[in-house]
Amino acid sequence: MLQDIQIECPYCGEDFDTVVDCSAGSQRYIEDCAVCCRPIEFQAEVDDTGHLISVTAHRDDD
Repeated sequence: MLQDIQIECPYCGEDFDTVVDCSAGSQRYIEDCAVCCRPIEFQAEVDDTGHLISVTAHRDDD
């Protein structure tokens, strides 16, 4: 269960599209910004039925 989302990069402030794999449940992972290529730490919360509840993006150096 993949879900497309739009995220604002915490480094450059640009919006870009990415995909969250909801079948993996709640998770933390690092993905590079599609605009400035800096590493972003994502935290995705997924409920027991596989629906995406929230996604937060933080700088990897925080």
